[in-house]
Amino acid sequence: MKKDYTKLADDIVSYVGGQENVISLYHCITRLRFKLKDTSIAKVNKDKIEKLTGVLSVVEANGQFQVVIGSGVSDVFQTILANYHIKNALDNTETDDVESNKTGNIVIRFFNTLSAIFNPIIIALAGAGMLKALLVVFTTYHLLSNQDSTYKILAAAGNSVFYFLPLFLAISAARIFKANMFISLAIVASLLEPNFVSMVVKNGTTVDFFGIPTVLMGYSGTVIPAIIAIYVYAHLEKLLKKFIPKSMEIFALSLVALIIMVPLTVLVIGPIGVMLGDGLGNAMNFISGESGLLAGLLIGGGWTFLVMMGIHWGVVPIMVNNLALHGYDTLRPMIAAATFASAGVALGVFLKSRNKETKGLALSSLLPALLGGITEPIVYGLSVKYKKPLIAQVIVGGLVGAFMGALQVKAIVYVFPALTTLPAFFGPTFIYYGIGITVAFFGTALLTYLLGLGETDETTSDNLSVALPLRGDVIPLSDVNDPVFSTLAMGNGFAIYPETGDILAPITGEIITVFPTGHAFGIRSALGTELLVHIGLNTVDLSKGTFNISVKKGDKVKKGQQIGIANLEAIKEKKYDPTTMVIFTNGVKEQTLVVLDQSKNDITSVISKDAIEKDGK
Repeated sequence: MKKDYTKLADDIVSYVGGQENVISLYHCITRLRFKLKDTSIAKVNKDKIEKLTGVLSVVEANGQFQVVIGSGVSDVFQTILANYHIKNALDNTETDDVESNKTGNIVIRFFNTLSAIFNPIIIALAGAGMLKALLVVFTTYHLLSNQDSTYKILAAAGNSVFYFLPLFLAISAARIFKANMFISLAIVASLLEPNFVSMVVKNGTTVDFFGIPTVLMGYSGTVIPAIIAIYVYAHLEKLLKKFIPKSMEIFALSLVALIIMVPLTVLVIGPIGVMLGDGLGNAMNFISGESGLLAGLLIGGGWTFLVMMGIHWGVVPIMVNNLALHGYDTLRPMIAAATFASAGVALGVFLKSRNKETKGLALSSLLPALLGGITEPIVYGLSVKYKKPLIAQVIVGGLVGAFMGALQVKAIVYVFPALTTLPAFFGPTFIYYGIGITVAFFGTALLTYLLGLGETDETTSDNLSVALPLRGDVIPLSDVNDPVFSTLAMGNGFAIYPETGDILAPITGEIITVFPTGHAFGIRSALGTELLVHIGLNTVDLSKGTFNISVKKGDKVKKGQQIGIANLEAIKEKKYDPTTMVIFTNGVKEQTLVVLDQSKNDITSVISKDAIEKDGK
């Protein structure tokens, strides 16, 4: 039965300020990408969106409000469009530019624009690339001959996207640059027209155009020429519309555009674009060839951060151009190191965590990563959330990327790196690719397991681990000689009859209050658990100096860190009860206390399911 995303869609739209605050919306593989009129906290409630079940994270970057959903993003997107009058940013050329707005520096804007152009094409590229890879396997193992009609029909399907890639780019670029899609398509299609192609004996062939020597290039599979040509045409179109009467625009606009743009593209833009594309590809291969180890280290370790910024698709043109120019690409294997390192995080968290929901998220995000190369649910749901797994995947991803780069591991077609796309890496370096992704996966899983889950370790199991704030004997609250505590009026928890006066932080978190006398303080964990530590009964009446607290409100502390000293002898001499209470103050009602190992100053509080959910797990 298909899952109903109506409530999630309604909540997201509500918290982004309602449909009237949305200029446009579209989605990539894992994110809803909103362009909003007003992104202020008065309109948009980012915190509530992040807490929605089904939302992994929220990213505000490059003029977009990006809601990371994961594999269900398409269903949420369709539900929103079905229920609200919100413009689909991919519907027409009049849509406001959703990606390439003028925010950030010129490099970020450049990659944003490339990302926006390639995003709609990725799914076709990936499918066609996988088909080409399978044909390599079929011919290698003599399951098909490249002379068979079956092979040729399948090859046509696999080659179509790559051969006619400039046409796909023309349509997508026209949307981004706000030019007429069909005139843009006609301009670029002229470069693939049979009469033109027949003149291109080889790149650099010179012909005559009205007496002007014209250098011809082959444009099949190229990237840069089509994008530049449509960028120039978009500006020309605006200029032409100022002079061409509306009554003549239906034929005159395309006529003049074709007469100007096709020769201009053939004479100037095309050769420059080809040279730029070749130069970029050669530069990347030179860097990889001169120091593949360094290149792989940077790409394998840094790719996750490009994913987090949402501009990783901007690198696709470089890889596609490498395949068109050289027949192989060395960047994709380095990126695969990061992909399989992310998958390793999911395995490591699954093995480390004892919390059912965390294990469920890890397991559910593991399969899309291994089988489809989709890692954003892991990045946002696990790595960023728990921090230390992010460190693990960056370290191992960087090292494996360096290994791939140093050995010049190659991809022969464009695919997402996954177990299902292994044929795309067939060739002399395939053995190194296999070793690399295996080490990336299991190495990251092991390092994630060893490092743990960072600052939120105290809430990563069904048990909430709390350090005793003072060493001593643990007693139930019902034995405390004060009805305010013994009747759980303040909340559930436990008590200690202290033996030493060293005051320790019971959990990792932030100090949220310190009473002026120092006899009590409050602390909140990263996931929202709030504890009140109250040292002694009625000790608010004691003079200053009895309690010496070294932290203040807003300070960050780690579990077990000494944060003060209590003068137990002075408390007892003045006939006060030194019993110390640890109270859960944010809704924990049911609790069983189990002393794990008092020598390690650690107990475990098994709390109810409702309390676990309130703690954000």
